Amino acid sequence: MKKYFEVEYLPEAEKFIEVQDEKVRKKILYTISLATLTKSSDLFAKLSGDIWEFRTLYEKNYYRLFAFWDKAKAAYVICTHGIIKKSKKTPSKEIKKAEGIRKKYFENLI
Repeated sequence: MKKYFEVEYLPEAEKFIEVQDEKVRKKILYTISLATLTKSSDLFAKLSGDIWEFRTLYEKNYYRLFAFWDKAKAAYVICTHGIIKKSKKTPSKEIKKAEGIRKKYFENLI
């Protein structure tokens, strides 16, 4: 199958994935891999502005990895950080954090 984009993880996103239980980690990575092959908004969806999120549901927990596109590298999605949430509503402070990381990334500060 054709991949629609590649995924790159910034250090905070890598750490978030690494500290999860092995089963959770596998589910998150599987979800991201599947999202690169499909155009499912259940797996990868735009939140606001330039910020997107990978969505993983595992054992009643919502795992979210925030991301943005780096079109200068062709079709690359850069993961900024992740959270575990208990409800479907995404905290606005997490979106703002992702926006700040995105800004630093494009200023070559990351």
